[in-house]
Amino acid sequence: MSQVFPGFLIAGFILLLFLFKWINILKEYERAVTFWLGRLSHQPKGPGLVLIFWPFETMVRISLRTIVHDVPSQDIITKDNVSVKVNAVVYFRVVEADKAVVQVENYMYATSQLAQTTLRSVLGQATLDELLSEREKLNLALQKVIDEHTQPWGIKIALVEVKQVDLPIEMQRAMAK
Repeated sequence: MSQVFPGFLIAGFILLLFLFKWINILKEYERAVTFWLGRLSHQPKGPGLVLIFWPFETMVRISLRTIVHDVPSQDIITKDNVSVKVNAVVYFRVVEADKAVVQVENYMYATSQLAQTTLRSVLGQATLDELLSEREKLNLALQKVIDEHTQPWGIKIALVEVKQVDLPIEMQRAMAK
């Protein structure tokens, strides 16, 4: 009788372990992209109670909330050969969780890098006067370009705002005169 008891205890412990791995609760803003033996499931699961039959099924949690990404200062040479430092902020969110997991390795990093390079290329085509006076037009151009590239990844760019344009001190002095 004493040898049977530890067997039941071990089996009960293993059963509890499997139950805890199978039962998942996703918040309203989360979706679970699941893979059954490595193959992508048809649709993301959630929110609420989600059963994942581990070890045959695996899950990647994706947040659908808007992400605010601060684009670090970029050195830009404008169309009229003025060197400036520009930083911006990008607001984006995942609209198709399965694409964000499958189409790109790390959608956050990829969107960040794309925002940095697009900031340099789009603002480099503008003159200093346009950069200082027509920010709305440039913001929309940045948003359009970044959104076109992130759309296949299931990412929607909601807004791009140029935060600050830093002129070199020599340029500030020349403009003051």
